[in-house]
Amino acid sequence: MDAIIEARRKSIAASIHSINTAEMKTLGETLFPYHDDPWREAFFEFLAQNPHGSFYHATTGDGVEILYCHDKSKGIWFVPKSGVGPLQATGLKVMNEAVLGGG
Repeated sequence: MDAIIEARRKSIAASIHSINTAEMKTLGETLFPYHDDPWREAFFEFLAQNPHGSFYHATTGDGVEILYCHDKSKGIWFVPKSGVGPLQATGLKVMNEAVLGGG
């Protein structure tokens, strides 16, 4: 497990970049195309509550993508057309370190 986390940490550090709210909305439309998806509602509500947030996008190199709001220390992981979930403590820590490290 430690080897997977370390490999993902390196991929995140290499791929992390800031994105604006408009880009987040575009990703949200792609991730959650169905209007009755509870994730869609939560995602867009979070964006509405944080219109000026510092958002970041990164990939892990093994198909997982991450969206992260540094201001609120919240994020989600997703595998396109496969799965989605909230970032847990380890993922949040890795993303915070990548942002602070200038990723």
